[in-house]
Amino acid sequence: MFLIQSRSCECVVVCFLEASFISVQLGRIGRLLRSGIQSQIQDYSEKLAVTSELYNFFSKRIISKIDFKGACETARRLFGSEMVKFAAVDGTEYSQLLFDMVLFFGGAYASTGTVEFREDAPPKVNYDDRVIREGCGVSSCVPLFVNQVVEVDQTFFTEEGGLSRPMADEEVVNNSRISNWIMTFAEFYLSYLFASNRNPETKIILMDRSLSNSLSSILYDTSKRKYWKMCAILGLKVDGTPIDEEDLLLARHRIVSTELGLPPPRGDYLRHSIVFLLERSDKPLTPSQVCGILGVKGERVKKVERYMKAFTTKGVLVEKGGKYSLAERYKTSWSRVKKLVEDVGNRLFLEDAGGEAENKMCVEVDGEHRIITTLDLAFITLFTQYMLIEECWKNRKLLVGITKDTYARDFKNHVIPVCHHCRLFKDAPPQDQLASLPNTDRMLLQSISLSFWEDIKPPWALIEYDSIFPTIIPDRSRGIGYVLGARRNKTSMERLFLRSYVQLAEARRDPKLRSNVLLIDRLVYPGFDLKEEVVLPLVNVYGGLEEPLEVIIYRDAGVENPVQNMLLTVLASMAPPSIPEAFGHNKPLFIADKIAKWHYHLFKKIIDSAKTWVMNRKDVRSFVFYMSSFRDKRSEFEQARRSR
Repeated sequence: MFLIQSRSCECVVVCFLEASFISVQLGRIGRLLRSGIQSQIQDYSEKLAVTSELYNFFSKRIISKIDFKGACETARRLFGSEMVKFAAVDGTEYSQLLFDMVLFFGGAYASTGTVEFREDAPPKVNYDDRVIREGCGVSSCVPLFVNQVVEVDQTFFTEEGGLSRPMADEEVVNNSRISNWIMTFAEFYLSYLFASNRNPETKIILMDRSLSNSLSSILYDTSKRKYWKMCAILGLKVDGTPIDEEDLLLARHRIVSTELGLPPPRGDYLRHSIVFLLERSDKPLTPSQVCGILGVKGERVKKVERYMKAFTTKGVLVEKGGKYSLAERYKTSWSRVKKLVEDVGNRLFLEDAGGEAENKMCVEVDGEHRIITTLDLAFITLFTQYMLIEECWKNRKLLVGITKDTYARDFKNHVIPVCHHCRLFKDAPPQDQLASLPNTDRMLLQSISLSFWEDIKPPWALIEYDSIFPTIIPDRSRGIGYVLGARRNKTSMERLFLRSYVQLAEARRDPKLRSNVLLIDRLVYPGFDLKEEVVLPLVNVYGGLEEPLEVIIYRDAGVENPVQNMLLTVLASMAPPSIPEAFGHNKPLFIADKIAKWHYHLFKKIIDSAKTWVMNRKDVRSFVFYMSSFRDKRSEFEQARRSR
């Protein structure tokens, strides 16, 4: 509104101007945004306030006392020495269009050093100098034409072949996971090299990922058998014997530990436990003998008999006189699969470019050149993770995964309800109170740590629990101890990984200023973790049959856990107080991340120089114009026009 007064008369003119459409809309959006944010903050504040009522429950399950002498003794038992080497592995990935091609880059890099355990002080951590020049790393770059991406990346796989819908080139590149799979394979392959006999002095391996979540994710990516026929490695001869689908099936759950009873003789793992038992048996066995060794009873015996007959039909087992043995072809199945992994890993990451033009993602099968697909990489990465676990158990090495900024909710939504249903946590909060808590375990534990900062001092850790817990829920329709698979009644493998949360640092001047809570999962070690007081028996009704589960959980802080105590002392010693951006995190992984980012930026420069190299080659100069996309051409012309 404007007020105008004329000098010649006392006339006053009042004009009303309507607000513009843009200002009205912006004002409305601003009010909606403010209202929505205030609502979310108020809701979360109410949830944080509820956590103060749970101190008694969580205080019994948070370990905040560190025993340096005990950690030193555990190191001697597990590693055989008080001074060991460590390796922290992190990866990076990058993809970029180059004319009509896509360049996929993936790699993994490690920072290394030593840890010296001491009985009366925190471990002393030393970091290797000049890690970029002398450090360890594996990486690879794969160029593919855009039309090849949809044939290689299982993201675009369909049963009919080709794309399920039309997609532009940039959309194909943006949705492709080829570089991510190369990076993931590189991380596990580099970790495997550290775990193997090639590096006997390296005893602690840290990975910047959740070990259990990665395993579950890769198992899901390889679960659709109808797509297995698209694998390039099928038919590839290793030691004169071609890889077939049965090799993939057997190796897909290749976790073998007689001490831990893995794979467990139940559910989807039963068929594998049968084959692996016959693999290590020096004589043929009858179905009843197999059931006796595996502890299978009741109606489940018929299931064993069906599996053994089915494997005989497929040629995996041989039956003679009612006794079964493993077919000669599959006695070497795992050794051939391991050799396949090493051949692909060495070719992709370690071999230099030959004299002739070649693509490291190509393999030759019966004279036919095939490009390794992401489904192949998923299988190979899965097998590499199993090889890593196998080497860590054999060579007594500590394998740890560290995840920052996690949105996991398994302790709140799975561990507490299941243990309350089993009467293990008798003081657990009721379900309605759990629903009113912060959504993630990280925020829940951080709020408890902040609310009771005088009583809970970093470094502290939550009790460790089996990685099967995120995949199970209470079966309230049955009695105590019964559980269901959280999704389609399927569960992950028990007694393989243990999960926990840690908070490692607080500010010196303000004890309320604390680092983020991190998710930790580590490998289970039978000599330390398989004790009667930490094994919780459960029952899962699967396929109409009751199947036993024996999961590991350290029910409270009073239960001795030497490996967790040692791990907490190591992680606390590796939390740098002098680096603000790594406050309360892991310095070795922070260094590995910096190395990975350095290689990432270096590779981007290599791509720019590669483009110049292609454009100046006489043999392809006439094709460069047609290899470029319309957007690239337009961008070049516009840039040239602006530079005048």
